Amino acid sequence: MSRSPKLIIAVALATFTGSVALAGGPQEKIAAKTETKTEANAPQRFNIGRAPTVEEIRGWDIDVRPDGQGLPTGKGTVAQGEKLFMDNCASCHGEFGEGAGRWPVLAGGKGSLTSDNPVKTVGSYWPYASTLFDYVRHAMPFGSPQSLKVDEYYALVAYVLYLNDVVTDQNFELTDKNLATIKMPNEGGFIMDDRATSEKAFWQKEPCMKNCIAPVKITGRATAVDVTPEDKDGKPRGVE
Repeated sequence: MSRSPKLIIAVALATFTGSVALAGGPQEKIAAKTETKTEANAPQRFNIGRAPTVEEIRGWDIDVRPDGQGLPTGKGTVAQGEKLFMDNCASCHGEFGEGAGRWPVLAGGKGSLTSDNPVKTVGSYWPYASTLFDYVRHAMPFGSPQSLKVDEYYALVAYVLYLNDVVTDQNFELTDKNLATIKMPNEGGFIMDDRATSEKAFWQKEPCMKNCIAPVKITGRATAVDVTPEDKDGKPRGVE
């Protein structure tokens, strides 16, 4: 039995109209609103830069922990470090680590920390040998950091330890295997910061203002971002 052309056209129109109605129906409106909301909450992107390569990250990831983790493979002796120190460090730190001019003193100061004039050096104050290696490798020689080879940094650190009598043999060889075993004289002078547990009971949002010796008032808070003192007129002090 043949179908009427008018009936076919009517069915087709009804199907098309129904599709249009569904396309603009409640579900699509909800989806559109959800998409708009997601885009509004998304972080702004500037489409600049790129992810660093493994090699680039390796160039910055050179920190060393007290247990020796992060130390590069290498070695250097005290005798080798002496020449390197004279060529690269003595002009600022002195030939024996005594400091030249106002440059930092590296050696000496033993037993001075409890005096009225403490001398904080590698030997008298620093807690770990890894701290010395980490800093020297990151920042020295002054003006051209990380310009020496790894073995040269081991040798330099060995010599600075020798200047502080931490090691006493000129033939001593410092390596990535034995650096973490070196005990610094003031390691016991440092303790873990446990204030988050031991003093938490005393913490309070507002300072205690009771039983003071004299009348007091709060004039500022450490959390203020702008630390420049201001006069009553709002101008920074010293500004006319």
